[in-house]
Amino acid sequence: MGQITLEGMEFFAFHGYYDEEQKIGNKYGIDLIIDTDLQRAAATDKLEETVNYEVLYALVLEEMKMPARLLEHLGHRIIDKVYDKFPFVQSVKVHVYKFNPPLGGICKWAKVTLEEAR
Repeated sequence: MGQITLEGMEFFAFHGYYDEEQKIGNKYGIDLIIDTDLQRAAATDKLEETVNYEVLYALVLEEMKMPARLLEHLGHRIIDKVYDKFPFVQSVKVHVYKFNPPLGGICKWAKVTLEEAR
């Protein structure tokens, strides 16, 4: 077993519960943690034997372009896309951050964490 992680991805996107959030947009962060068998990639040194993190980034980018009301929904969509592309992955964990959420006070970010094993 091994782990592939993309941490600190940042995007400007148009998610949010309130219509205004979906119009003006905000900064979001994503951390993606993939648990999978890395033995074959380690032995063969071949990209096709592992989870390509460029492909992971592209999957996240595509999901960030499609508005969601809830961070939970966005995280779930990302997890589904990872499993669609890499069905051999054993678990996916995603942290979704909304920077400066509209709470009426100071808050660096709101964060939701989802994890799914298949």
